[in-house]
Amino acid sequence: MCGLGLVLLAATACGERPESVQPGSGGGPTSEPSIVAPTVPATDLPPVMPGGPRQMHPPAGTTQVPATRVDSSALPSDFPREVYVSADGRQLFIRAEEGGCGRAAAEVTAQDARQVVVTLVESKSNLAGQMCTMDLRFPVVSATLSEPLNERTVVLKSAKRGY
Repeated sequence: MCGLGLVLLAATACGERPESVQPGSGGGPTSEPSIVAPTVPATDLPPVMPGGPRQMHPPAGTTQVPATRVDSSALPSDFPREVYVSADGRQLFIRAEEGGCGRAAAEVTAQDARQVVVTLVESKSNLAGQMCTMDLRFPVVSATLSEPLNERTVVLKSAKRGY
């Protein structure tokens, strides 16, 4: 039905003829309106992710937090477990998981002298009738600390919202 509307729209837009037509210009009574196909096949276009492009790698100048200082026991077994820290120690970059219409984010939910608790939240759009892809993405999300990480342990948890 949508395709028929596009054809009709193209046909009516091309239906107007100029007052004078130059010979050989193709604007005479025998020419028919033409529909131009896109030059880039749809399969070559990058996928559109909800909310725009995502950071897929930690920024330059960050260092990975040693696995011995990351407590990921509360995460599902198939979840990524990468945590990076900025040079000043105040910014964490964590590999998260999102899929379809989901959008990952990191929230610092607790901090003390021993540990920093970060909840990886996947929020899903709840727009009625919205079509979502069946893919998984692993973007890098960030969380800001009130004090540098130093030797504190990073405790990772996960939550889903809007499901």
